[in-house]
Amino acid sequence: MATIAISTMMLIGCQNQTQQVQEPPKADTVLTHVDWSKSANIYEVNLRQHTMEGTIKAFQADLPRLKAMGVDILWLMPIFPIGMENRKGSMGSYYAVADYTEVNPEFGTLADIKSLVDEAHQLGMFVILDWVANHSAWDHPWAKNHPEWYKHDSTGAFVSPFDWTDVIAFDYENPELRDSMISALKYWVKEADVDGYRCDVAGLVPVDFWNEARLQLEQLKPVFMLAENEDVPALLKRAFDMNYSWNFHHIMNQIAQGKKPASEVWKYVNSLDTLPPDAYHMLFITNHDENSWNGTVGERMGDASDAMAVLTYTIPGMPLIYSGQEAGLDKRLRFFEKDTIDWRNIKKEAFYTTLNHLKHNNKALWNGKEGGEIIALTERKDTTMLAFLRETEDNKVVVVMNLSDLPQKFSLDPNSPSGMFSNAFTGETIDLSENQLFDLTPWGYLVFVSKE
Repeated sequence: MATIAISTMMLIGCQNQTQQVQEPPKADTVLTHVDWSKSANIYEVNLRQHTMEGTIKAFQADLPRLKAMGVDILWLMPIFPIGMENRKGSMGSYYAVADYTEVNPEFGTLADIKSLVDEAHQLGMFVILDWVANHSAWDHPWAKNHPEWYKHDSTGAFVSPFDWTDVIAFDYENPELRDSMISALKYWVKEADVDGYRCDVAGLVPVDFWNEARLQLEQLKPVFMLAENEDVPALLKRAFDMNYSWNFHHIMNQIAQGKKPASEVWKYVNSLDTLPPDAYHMLFITNHDENSWNGTVGERMGDASDAMAVLTYTIPGMPLIYSGQEAGLDKRLRFFEKDTIDWRNIKKEAFYTTLNHLKHNNKALWNGKEGGEIIALTERKDTTMLAFLRETEDNKVVVVMNLSDLPQKFSLDPNSPSGMFSNAFTGETIDLSENQLFDLTPWGYLVFVSKE
């Protein structure tokens, strides 16, 4: 599925230079993922709130720490100038873009973003930009110079999507708009060597536009594309490597709140059978929307927070960390104002470092077809306990979780994996052949990795 890249185009390991393709890909090219995405996690960067300065340069100083934590893909929320007309709050929304080929001066300069990408590449990380193709700010130059590129109501007025009154919607029936938007997408790959895009409300933009955009981007270098969408599977055929798992996020919230049983996890896993088999799905316990509008991880998941984070790293999918998540972010960041994250106690850093290394070092947990099938080790109808195996080649990972607020005893079935395993969090060696009886605390979890 998703990158339009023939084998000669694929990135092997951590390559840092923009690659020129020998032969431009064709529309019917077999779709594959860039190699470096196969075991990757993703980190969403809220530039405005990540540092006191709220700049690209200030964030760049955090790259070595994020590398040490095992971060692979850096997703930068929109770096572009924000519209003034109908602006929300004093600083406006990142997603009200006033120019697609400029850097918001509040964040820095083109030189700053080039420097950030260059250092990230040197560290073996990759950078994708947040792209808003469905709408622009009211005072984007295109609105004045090309009003025909936008949607209009019966009176001829511009149209705001939903209640997003600070933006106006594009009309993708216009071929000139399509060409200009693709040109802007290509600009950042050419100028800053970015590695792809996270595309806002991707399902509101025609699939054939994204297919063409991906095709043209791949002529510059292999890229990674994330769609903020879950209900348009066609996006995953030719344009996007990964979509959002909103449904699973809501399931985790509901299990944590005692509104749904553990068995709902299996309903979600079964639903993946309807999607392209090599599609990636982003798993998360928070992101910028959830944090600002629906509550912190603690508000939504309470004592179940860590268990749900472990779940995002061990069921099929790519895990996301949001700015401040590793610091136990316990406030809703204001979306249209400056609201700096408190980094005085990065109390979850070791936890996420362990999870990132678990993902990297165990092919059973890799993304898409590279990872192992998930096999139930409990009755799928179990309301409190969740146990499963991920296995590929000579690698096995066994996960046992108590998805309830009461202590539980659990014993693996005699037909479960046997042999010597190590506890991913303590390093303790255990022989699963002995049919261990486990005492799990409320929301307790155990992750075992096979030993050679």
